Amino acid sequence: MKKLLFTFLAFATVQIAISQARVNVIHNSADAAAAVVDVYLDDALAVDDFAFRTETGYIDFPADVEVIIGIAPSNSTGSGDAIATFPVTLADGETYVVIATGIVSATGYDPAPAFGLAVYDMGREVATDGANTDVLVYHGSTDAPAVDVLETGVGAGYLVENISYSEYAGYLELPTADYVLQVNAAGGSGVAAYGAPLATLGLNGAALVVVASGFLDPSNNSNGPAFGLWVSTGAAGGLVELPSAPLGINDFNTNTIALYPNPATDIINIASEDGEAYTIKVIDMQGRALMVDGAAFERGYLNISSLATGIYNIVVMDNNKILGSKKFIKN
Repeated sequence: MKKLLFTFLAFATVQIAISQARVNVIHNSADAAAAVVDVYLDDALAVDDFAFRTETGYIDFPADVEVIIGIAPSNSTGSGDAIATFPVTLADGETYVVIATGIVSATGYDPAPAFGLAVYDMGREVATDGANTDVLVYHGSTDAPAVDVLETGVGAGYLVENISYSEYAGYLELPTADYVLQVNAAGGSGVAAYGAPLATLGLNGAALVVVASGFLDPSNNSNGPAFGLWVSTGAAGGLVELPSAPLGINDFNTNTIALYPNPATDIINIASEDGEAYTIKVIDMQGRALMVDGAAFERGYLNISSLATGIYNIVVMDNNKILGSKKFIKN
């Protein structure tokens, strides 16, 4: 990627960069045939030898004019060698995250969604609040099912629900803390868990992209790279791998927890079929714990009159273990 800044800047100059967008391109195609590629903008070589699980970092990109992005083998001699081309027109002053994803090869991968560029047009280079870390989530694992992301470290509950391959979940504006992210099959049990030490790494004020990357079953995908969560920091270079963490409890069925009425205004009734007196936390959509109540199940209700109108998670806990989470709406 040593030519990256020079070639992008040169191209922008040629376009007389009156209009510019900011773009971060992330290489997340786990196909061996696309492990290292060259990237062209029209006929100009923009990124030489762009490797899997690396990013360009945010750079200026011509806006308000159509540009043909070409993806070619790493030994290419010109834009005519491109194996895939994508016409794009970006808006002046906007910030984009662009993720290369999918499969190039005709055989050896199952499933094999077509190679493409996943564009997110509301990117952020910094957090909207300096005390937070903003996290954009992207599902880029071609053979993984739709998943939920459950936070089990500080009790933030479900951060993302039912996100499928090629989808962005949008930015989470999280208080900067050390989290544990458990990836569950949507509505089911845990697949894997990862540490996300945002506070330890001093990432307050940062805007990150967390990418599900690689294969759940490498043996069915040409023994390619294994599934994991990788982080784009917005700076040129390699993505950062999140470390593995122990899975939480998987055998708890949140359908045994009754919440009613839902939506609710002041009081929400709560009960468990097994009669256990679990502790509950009320978490907002930014992952902040607003209430902790160890007696709600014994009492049979929770007073939510102090909460603002919105959507919340009730996180069910046994001591310090998160068992599950259910959403409710406060009118």
